[in-house]
Amino acid sequence: MDEESPGPRARPRTGIRVLLAAPGFARLWGVGGVSNAMRQFEILAAALFTFQITHSGLAVAVVSACRNLPMLLLGALAGVVSERLDRKAILVAAQAVSGVASATVAALAWTGAVSPAAWPWVLAAAALASGVMWSTEGATRRRMLGETLPPALLARGFAFDSLTNALVRLAGPLAAGIAFQTLGLAGAYTISATCYAWAALIALGVHHHQAPARQVARHVGRELLEGLHYAWNHPVIAGVLAITITTNVFAFSYIALVTPIAERHFGVPASLVGVLAASEPVGALIAGSYLARNGAPCGGRLLMVGGTLLFLTAVAIMPRMPNFTLACLVMIPGGCGTAAFSAMQTALIATHAPPEIRSRLMGLLTVCIGCGPLVL
Repeated sequence: MDEESPGPRARPRTGIRVLLAAPGFARLWGVGGVSNAMRQFEILAAALFTFQITHSGLAVAVVSACRNLPMLLLGALAGVVSERLDRKAILVAAQAVSGVASATVAALAWTGAVSPAAWPWVLAAAALASGVMWSTEGATRRRMLGETLPPALLARGFAFDSLTNALVRLAGPLAAGIAFQTLGLAGAYTISATCYAWAALIALGVHHHQAPARQVARHVGRELLEGLHYAWNHPVIAGVLAITITTNVFAFSYIALVTPIAERHFGVPASLVGVLAASEPVGALIAGSYLARNGAPCGGRLLMVGGTLLFLTAVAIMPRMPNFTLACLVMIPGGCGTAAFSAMQTALIATHAPPEIRSRLMGLLTVCIGCGPLVL
């Protein structure tokens, strides 16, 4: 019998619905959106309250660092643990512990049980607990997210996830400012505790199968070294980790300088500082939406390198613009670069890493992301 001649090549499916239809994708995406929004929400709420009672920029920096530094210190260990323990259980626990930390702050604020001098320590402890849980994000939720999709949709799936992160970077601080102004610290942290509880419930509904493995404490060091050795000897993964360190140290660190650049260099009032801060996420939303719908227009490595160079260039020339409007406009294409960078850094590791070591490599990626606070 003659073979049936192949028909015209089918065009790849586009649109967001094909991603959301993948089993488990919508729930994992929803958990990430809620938890990341509350992370941004609490960072601003804690900073506002800490500065209000201490008038110390150092105190604000310490509280913020307690939330970010666990990524640097514990990300690799989280990757090893996530290879052995049930990743769904870790994901649920991360939301629950963060929710308990937020609920504790809210309860102390409602009851007035903490003196003003002790509040920075309370907020730092809550931030540290949430930060430890957030250090598991890459090795658990984002790995699980990639496992719900076929390889052809990985780049689009992670682009959609990064698109959501850009959206919450816009909406989270705005919502925190409004909540803190109208409801105070107690009300703001009550909102975040409620949202974390909701995220934990969503995570409980995720169907996840993982081959059982016994965690042996004496093997942790060896497995860490195995992950480092694999990354060092794999050109694509080593390149992703190196670019991630470069981008977080030399590009994303501009966020700490937004206020002095806007107010002192361009001479704009405080009410316009947020416009400059929002310009990069606007670009990330535009590019992320395109990538999520249509996929990468070129190879993943080229897209990541190109996006990184675009972002670095925007950050470098933004303070040199002759006026504030042009500075904001420059950061919009810079945000397009961050969308490409963010989507491909995870997609490339998910594509090139074998399953038995993938969480360890995602943990190393978390460490590289955590390098950013070192320059703040």
